[in-house]
Amino acid sequence: MSKPPVVALHGVSFAYEDGPTVLDGLDFEVREGRALALLGRNGSGKTTLMRLLSGGLRPRAGRLTAEGEPVSYGRAGLTRLRTTVQLVVQDPDDQLFAASVAQDVSFGPLNLGLPDAEVRSRVAEALAALGITALADRPTHLLSYGQRKRTAIAGAVAMRPRVLILDEPTAGLDPDGQERLLTTLGELRAGGTTVVMATHDVDLALRWADDAALLTPQGVRTGPVATVLARTDLLGRAGLRLPWGIAAAGLLRARGLLDEAAPGPRTAEELAALAPRSACPDPE
Repeated sequence: MSKPPVVALHGVSFAYEDGPTVLDGLDFEVREGRALALLGRNGSGKTTLMRLLSGGLRPRAGRLTAEGEPVSYGRAGLTRLRTTVQLVVQDPDDQLFAASVAQDVSFGPLNLGLPDAEVRSRVAEALAALGITALADRPTHLLSYGQRKRTAIAGAVAMRPRVLILDEPTAGLDPDGQERLLTTLGELRAGGTTVVMATHDVDLALRWADDAALLTPQGVRTGPVATVLARTDLLGRAGLRLPWGIAAAGLLRARGLLDEAAPGPRTAEELAALAPRSACPDPE
């Protein structure tokens, strides 16, 4: 018998007050150990879906489960959920409020009523995981944008969630900042955290994720990332383009340079490794 998903929505519908229905009869699950990219056009319901998964919103119909058990929306039920699922919003300034980095990261563990020694241990662990130990005493208003992003993520990591949900975590970061954040997320995954990332960047999703979930007006389609992101019909409904890696793989296969069963390139380095030496002119 397979394990239930870490967190799941079953037949969930949601509409904001005096607004249209955003999600209707949605089934969605997050499986342990799978990096999941959530994609869709603006207004498709990505943010609503993430807030439903984290307990920040309550569905009008349907239910939320954690490890197969229904989530209750009282204080105790939501506290239990937040030790399982943590959401980091896109703008770190919406999440940071304490005077210093360490104080901000300690807020969640303190609210769990943990002993001081355990709180200090979790804060140190989270700061180290995000590479910001040296910033522990830095006032949050003096942080760069990338440092604020890392501090917001550290606050979620300090809760030791099984699922970490990130809304556009690479938005606003320069290329070096993006690479360092992706390395950090890889280390968190290696430590057992399941990561869900909402993004508009199909190339990033292809490179980083195991699975992709496309939100379209017809519902959500989830599957292996290379399979889902090769569906031009679904991409069109979601307002997205074909990832360059999948386009390059199609061109290589059409020219007999890549076996039909072989995986296509996800990064520029993988594409360069696939290029036959004969395709490159010898230097004179």
